[in-house]
Amino acid sequence: SNNCTDEQQPSPSPPGVAEHISSTCCRDCLGMSEQNYNLLYAVYAWTNAVVVFFSGFLVDKLGNRAGVIAFSLLCLVGSSTFAAGAHLRGTDYLLPVMLLGRLLFGAGNGSLTVVQNRLVAFWFNKKELALAFGCVLAFSRCGSVLNFFLTENIRDAIGLEWTLWFGVGLCLLGFVAAGVVSGLDVYGVRAMGLTEELQQESRRVKLQDLGQFSLQFWLLVLSIMFYYNGVFPFVADASQFINQKYSLDDKVSAYITGAVYDVSMLLSPFLGGLIDIIGKRGYLALLCALLTIPVFGLLAFTTVYPLVSTLWLGVTYSFAAASMWPSLPLVVPRATLGTALGFSTSVQMIGIGVSNVVVGRILGQTDSTRSVMLDRWKLVMLYLLGNVIAAVVVTLLLNAVDLKRGRKLNQSRKEKLSLERMDQLVEDGIAHASIESGSADASSAAGYGVDFAPRSEADERSPLLSSGGSSSGGGITGGRKHAIN
Repeated sequence: SNNCTDEQQPSPSPPGVAEHISSTCCRDCLGMSEQNYNLLYAVYAWTNAVVVFFSGFLVDKLGNRAGVIAFSLLCLVGSSTFAAGAHLRGTDYLLPVMLLGRLLFGAGNGSLTVVQNRLVAFWFNKKELALAFGCVLAFSRCGSVLNFFLTENIRDAIGLEWTLWFGVGLCLLGFVAAGVVSGLDVYGVRAMGLTEELQQESRRVKLQDLGQFSLQFWLLVLSIMFYYNGVFPFVADASQFINQKYSLDDKVSAYITGAVYDVSMLLSPFLGGLIDIIGKRGYLALLCALLTIPVFGLLAFTTVYPLVSTLWLGVTYSFAAASMWPSLPLVVPRATLGTALGFSTSVQMIGIGVSNVVVGRILGQTDSTRSVMLDRWKLVMLYLLGNVIAAVVVTLLLNAVDLKRGRKLNQSRKEKLSLERMDQLVEDGIAHASIESGSADASSAAGYGVDFAPRSEADERSPLLSSGGSSSGGGITGGRKHAIN
């Protein structure tokens, strides 16, 4: 979609695209205005923001398998519709068909992310959860990096229309992968004997459950929204900012901007594995928000080479992603995790959308003098800085609440295992005491010739009932027979 306009687009795009998307320099450009081009992005973003909340609830009701197939199919149909629209160049149907494709793709893509995270949270719960989320993020960022480096080369080799169909082919591979994941999910759930339990949980899920979520969940949602409000709008406009403030060419500016995702792609899995061991998710969320503040300070008030800031932001963003998102499954029930993830994603995307609008209003017309534009960019950096400071305040509150409610977010693996062992010992002790108490009552009652109420065949086969210590005459059953004799 980066090749669909005839004017330069300020959002980051693969280097060299701007030179090829003008209607006067390439034979297959679509002649779309910048306003309509932005509309393609807006339809995708706002559809995504609205749909993901309801799709999360639907996944909780229908299950992972139905969700992963349905949403990956939506992505395939949406990308196919969008690619088909490119063949309508020069007609009145071009924009409506491509908008429909973006709408369908937006409805499927964000929802697919929700069900993907739900699958990861289910299968890696109490295990390497942050590592799994980190690997998923790394593959996502790898796709962004490959798109950045390869899209323009592919477009030069096969043309715009076939490049779009190449994207459809990738969506088809995703649909096939969704089918494989669905099959593995079915097999795993059956092997664990959880099919009936999960079905019962899904039947009890209601939209009203959202109101029962803990204060930790709501603070996590706000933390994610404010932090991402600072990062994503910056990445969207950083190439233009670097070009104008530091007088670097478009290609270098784009590469420097891409460093944020490059670092994230490399660090995310390792940081996820580290966080699984040490815990401290709430503290790390606070720390990465604090360490992001100097990034926008450098960009707003100094002339330090911008690669320093983008690399720095890539590190802090990696820590944020590896600590914030994997925290959600720890503070909501398993049955409503899809609803929680959908709501969180929706709030995040709405926040980013509003921030993009604010940044656009601050920048105004881009044909002003350089000094005026630099003043406007400084205001943009201060706005993004304000969002990060808000994230610091919210994560402070999050850690305070978590401290009072059992430190779910900040327990290390060692502490968590120790607590689980203590809980198990307590449960075993209560169960043992209950059995011994029952045995004593049974023996006492049997001594007076008192029999118990009839038991089911399953009770008679239960090892707790049919076998006891040999010293007491063979347990409850043995004690009763001894009394009768």
